[in-house]
Amino acid sequence: MLAQAEAFMLGSNKDEQSYRYCPGNKPSNTLLIDDLTPKNIGALIALYEHKVFVQGVIWNINSFDQWGVQLGKKLAVEMTRTKETEHDPSTAALLSMVRAKI
Repeated sequence: MLAQAEAFMLGSNKDEQSYRYCPGNKPSNTLLIDDLTPKNIGALIALYEHKVFVQGVIWNINSFDQWGVQLGKKLAVEMTRTKETEHDPSTAALLSMVRAKI
């Protein structure tokens, strides 16, 4: 965990092969907690929600788009009643894989 954080910060040598090169200067957070308590879990969830909210403000998007959530629910119900071929190729392939596991 600590090595990964350091890798994000420092990156790798530019002489690495292109697919192995990591530029570095990538921010990350390391959180250390003594116990996994309900209070700590709540704090982690609150931190994540705040991060998502701030990113939305910076990028000028609605991170908690309720209408998008509602559309997803509607499409999910329809997806349970339709064949894979009635969807775009990407969704059809994923749906086929999920249904094969059920």
